[in-house]
This record gives sequence, C-alpha cells and structure tokens, in this order.
Amino acid sequence: MIPIKIFIVEDDELYGEMLKYHLSLNPGNEVFLYSKGSDCLKNLYKNPDVISLDYGLPDLSGHDVLKKIHEHNPKMPVIIVSGQEDVSTAVQLLREGAYDYFVKDDETKDRLWNIINKIKENIALKDEIDYLKQEIGKKYEFRKVIKGNSAPLNKIFELIEKAAQSNISVSITGDTGTGKELVAKAIHYNSSRNKYKFVPINVSAIPKELIESEMFGHEKGAFTGAIARKIGKFELAHKGTIFLDEIADMDQNMQTKLLRVLQENELTRVGGNEIVRFNSRLIVATNKNLADEVKHGNFREDLYYRILGLPIHIPPLRDRGNDILVLAKFFINEFCKENNIQLLKFSQGAQEKLMKYSFPGNVRELKAIMELASVLTNSDIIDENEISFSTTNAARDFLLEDNTLQGYTNEIIKYYLDKYSDNVMEVARRLDIGKSTIYRMKKNKEI
Repeated sequence: MIPIKIFIVEDDELYGEMLKYHLSLNPGNEVFLYSKGSDCLKNLYKNPDVISLDYGLPDLSGHDVLKKIHEHNPKMPVIIVSGQEDVSTAVQLLREGAYDYFVKDDETKDRLWNIINKIKENIALKDEIDYLKQEIGKKYEFRKVIKGNSAPLNKIFELIEKAAQSNISVSITGDTGTGKELVAKAIHYNSSRNKYKFVPINVSAIPKELIESEMFGHEKGAFTGAIARKIGKFELAHKGTIFLDEIADMDQNMQTKLLRVLQENELTRVGGNEIVRFNSRLIVATNKNLADEVKHGNFREDLYYRILGLPIHIPPLRDRGNDILVLAKFFINEFCKENNIQLLKFSQGAQEKLMKYSFPGNVRELKAIMELASVLTNSDIIDENEISFSTTNAARDFLLEDNTLQGYTNEIIKYYLDKYSDNVMEVARRLDIGKSTIYRMKKNKEI
C-alpha cells in the first residue's frame, strides 16, 4: 500500500494521541496531530492526503475549517468526527464536501482505519490511471519514434517486432547515447504488457548499499532512515516491464540476489519476511560486453544466461550512415518548434562535416550539437562554421579528414605550438624532434 500523510485535528489530547498511535500502525502512514483548527490550516502546505477533523474545536467551527481546507484543496478528503450526533449538521457538512461524518465512540479508531485504507486505495488507483493515460497516450510507433532508415537500424526494427510478440527477456547492448532505453520502451509499448508500467532502473546511478532497497523495497525500520515501507521497482513493474540499465555495473552480491529473484519470480523486501510474487518482463541494457565481463569474473555466468534472452545490439551512430543527417534534421526541427523559431536547413558543407565526424557521444551528442548550432546561426541556413564539436574529441576526429602523413605531422606540431604558447624548445622536447626542424617548418610556412 502506498504511504500517505494524515492530519488529525482533535482538541482532546488523550483521544487524539490514541487515534494517532492507531493510525500509525498502518505501514506507510505519516500522522500529524493538531489541537486547533488554526494549527491545521497553518500546516496545509505539507499537503496531507486526508484530514480527520473534530467538529467541536476551541478556536474555529468545523464548518469554517472545512471551508478553508477546501479553499486550499477542493478535492481534499475530510472526515468529520463529532462528539454528539446531529443529523442536520451531518447532512449539511456532507453537502459542503465532507468525505464522511460519524460520532465518537469505541469504534471510531477502527472506522477511521477502514476509511483511510479505502482512501489510500483510491489514491493508488488514481495514480495508476494517471500514469497509464500519460504513457499510453504516447505514440510508440517505433519506426517513427526511432529515426533512421539504415540497414543496421532496420535489423533492430525486426528484432523489436519479434521481442514485442513474446515475453522473452531482452538484452540490449550499445555505446552510451545510442538509445537503448528508447528500444526498451518500443518493445514494452508494442507488447501485450503495454497497459501496465514500464519501470526503469539505472543500476550505475544508485549507490550499492541502496540498490537492493530500490529494486525490492524495504519495510519500516529496516535501516536508519527507513521511516515507512517502500515498494520496490520490481513490485511496481508487476504485469509490466522492468528495465535494468547498465546492469554490468551491478556488484556480485546483488547479482546473486537478483538471480534468485528472477528464478523464483518472488522477492522479500529488505527487513521483511513477507514473500511478494511478481510477474514482469525483464529487459536489460549495458554499454559493456557482458560475455567479456563473465570471462573476467566480473559478472555471474548463470545470471548472464538467465538475462541474455533475445540480444539486440545498437551500433554506434558513426556506423549508421545517412541516419546522421536524418537525425540531425529531426533534432533541428524539434528544437525550432519548441522554441518558436523559423525552421532551419543545412548547407552542403555542414552536412559533409557531420558525416565525417565520429560522434563518440552518439545520438545524445548529435542532439546537443544541433541545438547549439540552432542558437549560433544568424540565418535560416546552418553552415559548417556553426557545427561545433567537443574539443575533448578533436585529437581523435581530425584523423577523419583526408590528409597526407606530412599534413598530419604539420597539424600535430601546430597543435603543440598553440598549446605551449609557441615555445619551440618545449614542443621539440615533448615531440622528441629537433628544434631546427620546427624553425625550418615555421620559416617555410609549413606550420
């Protein structure tokens, strides 16, 4: 059950503490107790999920507090608890939007418990519906979402279609920035599980001491800071798809636990004993060669074969030919639409420059380059001077230019002269060449 925040507004201190204690026994409930209506109103910024309101308060009437609560949030469930039965008052409060009304007696705490559990279920259902509306509303026609028409990409399209037709596990490999999560989503949203959640976890982004809790959840008090039960990603992905990105970065202790969970299709939350069964489709991704990781002893062989399933390799952008220009035009058009600027085109020189670059950052880098070019241009044409590559890749990518060995030598010497402020002695020492060679080349204007 999801955790919720409860306000109890009760001027009888002992009675209020009793209700607070009772409702706190329900895992995940965070309960606040106030003795005055004004104190409740001052703390509405905490955004409670439900309020239990004593009708007879010392400072404000139940009508006034209810009205101000609904001015803050018209949909707030407010349960009125009264010390005496008054049918006309109850009817009036219900007309004014109270969620429920009952008189204090020995069964009050149990009635509150049941009503709040019902509210929690409604909140969970609403969250689920909102999520599904948002996700299903996305058009995952992957041949339109994943841009390109190269032979390697068409092969990936075929594998996506095969994966979407079954529940086989899928392992996606490829360099960082190639679009592994996009392929995973394409499989999920074109499969029979598309009405349920796609839940991603980036294994490398979570500290190893927290990864088990993140994946499998934990019980209240399982460790310092565990103030409430937490539902893990595997439970959230029940009937849907769990996507483990950068799985090669998972430590071996966690690999062992993951293997058991995958074999049994059941888990136990950290600090708990309850066995939770789940049914979710597994998709993993990594930018490493998992087979090599197994050979080097970094990844369990039995887990490797458990998750391998249908392997899909996404080639680097530099191996996708004309897809570079297809994607570049797409990113430019999207950026122009989002920023309400005129549509831009590429000069021939800009296209040639893009096609020669190796894109070590792949599709993600291309997107950043295109957005920068859109800002830098002063016309409706992006030329080659406005295509700016990262300086960290300059040494690698200048080799893509057609040149002679002597031409490359000249470029290297010029680079070092710029780097060391034209200090010929320093450049000669670092490149292990005679300083006279550099002076001669400078004299002949070769550099």
